Amino acid sequence: MLDNDFILNGKTAQSLYHSVAKNAPIYDYHCHLSAKEIYEDNTFDNISKIFLGFDHYKWRAMRYAGVPEKYVTGDSDDLSKFKMWAKTCERLIGSPLYHWTNLELKNFFGVTELLKESNSEEIYNYCNTKIKDENLSPVKFIENSNVKLICTTDDPIDDLEYHKLLAEKSDLTFKVLPTFRPDKSLNLLNTDFEDYIEKLSNVASIAIETYSDFLKAIKSRVTYFHEAGCKLSDHSLESLEYFSTDEGEVSLIFSKRLKGDSISKSEAEKYKFFTLKQLAKEYNDRNWVMQLHIGALRNNNEVMQGKTGPDSGFDITNDFEISSHLSRLLNDINNEASLPKTILYTLNPKDNIVLSTLPQCFSEDGVQGKVQFGTAWWLNDHKRGITDHLTSLGEQGMLAYSLGMLTDSRSFLSYARHEYFRRILCSFIGNLVDSGEFENDDELLKEIVEAICFKNIKKYLEM
Repeated sequence: MLDNDFILNGKTAQSLYHSVAKNAPIYDYHCHLSAKEIYEDNTFDNISKIFLGFDHYKWRAMRYAGVPEKYVTGDSDDLSKFKMWAKTCERLIGSPLYHWTNLELKNFFGVTELLKESNSEEIYNYCNTKIKDENLSPVKFIENSNVKLICTTDDPIDDLEYHKLLAEKSDLTFKVLPTFRPDKSLNLLNTDFEDYIEKLSNVASIAIETYSDFLKAIKSRVTYFHEAGCKLSDHSLESLEYFSTDEGEVSLIFSKRLKGDSISKSEAEKYKFFTLKQLAKEYNDRNWVMQLHIGALRNNNEVMQGKTGPDSGFDITNDFEISSHLSRLLNDINNEASLPKTILYTLNPKDNIVLSTLPQCFSEDGVQGKVQFGTAWWLNDHKRGITDHLTSLGEQGMLAYSLGMLTDSRSFLSYARHEYFRRILCSFIGNLVDSGEFENDDELLKEIVEAICFKNIKKYLEM
């Protein structure tokens, strides 16, 4: 279990992984790490702080296993929390969490035993000794994982102080760049929308009284992010219902909301997508990549959200029709010659075919894979989900030009997920070769695997 050939089915898969994929650099172009934590680079207190401090994947599993909340996000001691995770983990048959946890322990701490309740205290103490003796910190975990790029997720009102400080450090072997995530400014139905607009107004030093004022303010923040090295934007589309509209109607809708009047769902959608089209022009002008994350249904347990806050393990896959609405959105932007490079992600695997075929409708002369179907995202980030994604890309798109893996994580140990993906990728390609469905050409296979692991995203972002 978890030996050198874990998940690698066949000689071709083993050769591709060990000779090509294993030591390839990591370009983690979408994550939720903290630039402040990276800059301060403090040695971690203990393994629980790293394992369980921000990992809502693990929190969900522990709660479902009946673990009391005090051992999940509560005030229990860290050893007890680790033991509770170990007890949960050893029963996670079929779960990527079982694989990720044990890969993390093996890769970062040299633990070769599988984590169980019976050995949890021993492993806890061993890891903590290693953390102390080797001063294990965010930068050490990043550099030991051969990471070359980290793109964090940042609100337009952020001052990016720590990104700027990190850019001044000449001793780092990796870059940390911000990503522009303006969701709070695009969702009129948020109860705190007016408060957010006031904060945006203050940061941009622009009085926001009209929609035109708002556009000036949000675009000024695009410029601010660009000057700090930003190369990507990101948008969470938790609904997708396209309506035709114009700036006059959207301006009236915006004014209604600022006055505190009620807004209908259709009005909110009109505002969101018209504004997204205006932002897409800014992204395109700066050669940014626009990311659209589609299909999360967030905060399903209001009681627990009140106790633990958002993004704490109560989100699920949404289920709505996306093809015509997404197509119209991209087409409108493209009609104005302002479609930036775009990555589409879905949380619902029913949409794999849509997102593996739609990008080819927006090819650009001489450009390799301008619109991309992004990696298996979040709740699809497991062996079957990744394999289904690779299959869809291979059958309907062009797998060789795909952008590979990202962590989408708040954990500094999550680079083990790149290993997990690369093993599955090499096994997938190896199976096609061994079954005679693709040519056994060593140089070509090496080129394809390297491209998916890091070269495609490096070229796409023009690093």
